[in-house]
Amino acid sequence: MFLIEDNEYIRQTLEDLLRHFQFGRIATAKNGEDAIDYMKTLGGSGSIIAPDIIISDLVMAPINGLLFLRWTRTAKESTSRMIPFIMLSGAADAAYVNSARDLGCTEFLAKPFSAGSVYKHMVKVIEQPRQFVTTTKYFGPDRRRQKNDPPKTERRLKEEKDVTIVYSPDKVVKPKAPTDVWYFRLPNNLKEKAGGGGFKGAAEMPLDLLEEAEQQLERAALDFTTWAQDYLAKLTDLCAQALEADVERSRGMHFQEINLLALELRGQGGTFGYPLISTFGKMLYDATGEGCREDDNAVGIVKAHIDAMRAVLREKIAGDGGKIGRALLASLKKAIESQDVVIDGTAAKK
Repeated sequence: MFLIEDNEYIRQTLEDLLRHFQFGRIATAKNGEDAIDYMKTLGGSGSIIAPDIIISDLVMAPINGLLFLRWTRTAKESTSRMIPFIMLSGAADAAYVNSARDLGCTEFLAKPFSAGSVYKHMVKVIEQPRQFVTTTKYFGPDRRRQKNDPPKTERRLKEEKDVTIVYSPDKVVKPKAPTDVWYFRLPNNLKEKAGGGGFKGAAEMPLDLLEEAEQQLERAALDFTTWAQDYLAKLTDLCAQALEADVERSRGMHFQEINLLALELRGQGGTFGYPLISTFGKMLYDATGEGCREDDNAVGIVKAHIDAMRAVLREKIAGDGGKIGRALLASLKKAIESQDVVIDGTAAKK
């Protein structure tokens, strides 16, 4: 297993969770650049064993998950071009999901995650491997998941009899005429490896193992408030820096950092028992995306999100928060819609 996640706290939580699922060898990296460096070492004659599955965060710097996925699937230095690749992100928007799919992603795991959702994706990768397809425009897992459930409108230009099919290095079925489409239907060696790791029979997870994994996430939640408060402090500092900037257009970098922090909060709150943090994080992420306003009033909107999230953590508001949670959400939505917030004691209107 190879885990790439730039947030140390989340990386450790996921690693602990995977160990509960009895994955013995787990290598980690903090971003796509480090991941590529590690993968390049696998081509040598050393003792490093290639991973069987990759789980990678999407939003990282300097090389993000999409670029790392592209490298894994296409680079000559990549020794694991057909490795199952699970993309992990709080930005599970259609554009991100489609980009990951088109670059050859095997599965997309959205944050916030649970022990059950992580395990579900592991089962899909191990129990239901998809054939690999290579054409002039695509290389990766078959984007059609169900072999016996074709779409209503057939868009494939070639029938199976016109495709080269590879079952093993010794068994290749070629069509009568040359083709530019290949299917790789290789043996499921990953399932054989997983046979002794808790994945047995139909890959139903032992209930005691699932319960233990969920308890692990609950223990991690005890530390989440400290981690989240640190992120809110960073957001507050960025707001102050943005207000001090001489020219509005120079605030772009501050809002980009705010947007990335919002993405982290969006992805993690629900995982550790604070779904309102995920809700407010998503609202802040949407409000500070590319092309957003960067004036004083926009900074005030960021501050309103910070105040709402601090209230959630201070009052330990779990779930939807009931009456208090609904009131916080309504107040925040009103501030965004009216763009009427208080900045340094002065009302700032749209």
